[in-house]
Amino acid sequence: MSQPPQPPQQPPRPEDTPPGFGAPQQPPAPGFGAPQQPPAGGFGAPTPPPPPGPPSTPPPAGPPAYGYPQTPAQQPGYGYPATAPQQQPGYGYPNQPGQPGQPGQPGQAGYGYPVQPPTQPMQPQYPAPGAPGPGQPGGKKPNTQLTIIIAAVVAVALIVGGGIWYASGKDDGKSEAGKGDTGGAKGSGGSATGGGGKEKAPANTAAHVLFQTPQPVVKDLTAVRGSWLTDKAYVKSGVKEIVGYDPAKGTQLWKLPLTGNVCQSTTHVSADGKTAFAFESQDNGAKYASCTEVAGLDLNTGKLLWQADIKGANGDRKTRFDEVTLGAGTVAAGGLDGGAAWDLNTGKELWKPTTTADQCKDVGYGGGDALVAVRKCGDYEKPTINVQPLDPKSGQPISTYKMLPGIQYAHIVSTKPLVLAADVGDSAGDGSGISDFFSVDDKTGKLLARIPAPGDKYAADCDSTSVEKCTMVVAGGGKLFVPSEEHENASTGSGSLGRTNEVVAFDLATGQAVPGKTDAGDGYKLYPLRMDGNNVIAYKDAPYDKGTQVVSIDGGSLQSTLLLENPAERSVRGAITSFSTKFSEILYGNGRLYLGATLLSKPYSASDSDKKFLFMATGTS
Repeated sequence: MSQPPQPPQQPPRPEDTPPGFGAPQQPPAPGFGAPQQPPAGGFGAPTPPPPPGPPSTPPPAGPPAYGYPQTPAQQPGYGYPATAPQQQPGYGYPNQPGQPGQPGQPGQAGYGYPVQPPTQPMQPQYPAPGAPGPGQPGGKKPNTQLTIIIAAVVAVALIVGGGIWYASGKDDGKSEAGKGDTGGAKGSGGSATGGGGKEKAPANTAAHVLFQTPQPVVKDLTAVRGSWLTDKAYVKSGVKEIVGYDPAKGTQLWKLPLTGNVCQSTTHVSADGKTAFAFESQDNGAKYASCTEVAGLDLNTGKLLWQADIKGANGDRKTRFDEVTLGAGTVAAGGLDGGAAWDLNTGKELWKPTTTADQCKDVGYGGGDALVAVRKCGDYEKPTINVQPLDPKSGQPISTYKMLPGIQYAHIVSTKPLVLAADVGDSAGDGSGISDFFSVDDKTGKLLARIPAPGDKYAADCDSTSVEKCTMVVAGGGKLFVPSEEHENASTGSGSLGRTNEVVAFDLATGQAVPGKTDAGDGYKLYPLRMDGNNVIAYKDAPYDKGTQVVSIDGGSLQSTLLLENPAERSVRGAITSFSTKFSEILYGNGRLYLGATLLSKPYSASDSDKKFLFMATGTS
């Protein structure tokens, strides 16, 4: 998501802007650990205030710039609330040099946080000599006796309250949240706090290579999608096979031969170590193999639980599936012909592809703790997209959220909480498939918040036409965690070594940015992998002379804790960086990192072949 900003455009008409669209909210009142001391000269840091001067006229409201939050019209529809939240500064505008916001209000937010674009420089509102102060009508000087009385009362209050102040924390000008490698702030006292994760930092975070397997020789581009991790096995698809390995030693535990390559898989695994995938078959007379076979798999034993396919309405060919997922014990697959579902344990068919009289069909599903369908209706060029949480056994909708008109594809980031992504009006401009995120109440289908995510600011990605293939973005604990695009590090200046990014969070109930951020560090880039309780497991790509890392981000404070650091030696670094953060399968668990390929290609040379791996693992023990 690295396209340059687009030129300004006219703001949308009120009737075209649904209520709640990107409407910024008031920043939360200072809570635990806030405010913090901003880093000197850091990226997005507020500038110091100028000397006291005469007050200035507050800036008039101006039209928002392209891609920034608009003032919503009071027009309910498509699940949007009828009343827009209160205004907050617009997105991504820095303070003018030496011009902070109003005294007594929160300072300018850093990179990636909504701020209102100023239309003229803002001056601190210091009273001029002899001018009326707060609560002083007519400009008269305050009564001297009254001033003495107020001062005395304040002094007594400070003396009495001093014990509480100094008992609660040191007033040394340093933020506790600023320690370590993050600029995050402490949680603001909401219910969505951090913690609850299983992954803990080991005594020694230095990792070494556990095992690696060279990629097999192939003649053409070959899909090998699918890798899974349990406490007992690391499982990876290969050429017409799936193989289970000891997660620490890499020794083979089992092998499952297949009649075709794995073409679709899900990242979801049941509590007892089961998952689902789809693989290719070749119908009689067909020239090429097609993704038609869906199966359940026990990852710990390698047992194929069942295999199924579905014939089309005319019975002359098998239905092709473009995606498969696992949600609440049900395996669901979607495609151009509609969706089908099976029981994970038995393979019992629960429903098959259907198209209603009004041309509605399930094109894909999101899984995990729940099962959610994306249902497309009507004309192919101008479809209506409905997102429906389902009863996982009957397929009956629990609720319905209707996407905005004009949206061609909806992506499911998470089902619990229900978070969607879409490219509204093809405005992302970078192929990421995301211009906005949508937080939805799964029980009622009501929109909770719409979060603008301009493509030149954020690095999350969803496959443009797929329902559940989103990477580098996670949701949980009441928050959405998104990485910013990489940018020059303001503290080190220009150059590739100084480029970095952050992970920021948004409240799913309000859509507003959560105070603080997790800095990747100079030369590092940080990308969320998955939730761990209310915490986030994230992968850190590293500069050329450092090893990549895995960290845990506390969901409340946004502070990061190092879990694993890979060797920086050239051979290891080369093998690790051959796995792209966007197109590879990256798993972490129990102190070990697993990197797997999804596509194999014919090697250009023998030396090039030696550098390509089907998968590799590193660990701290």
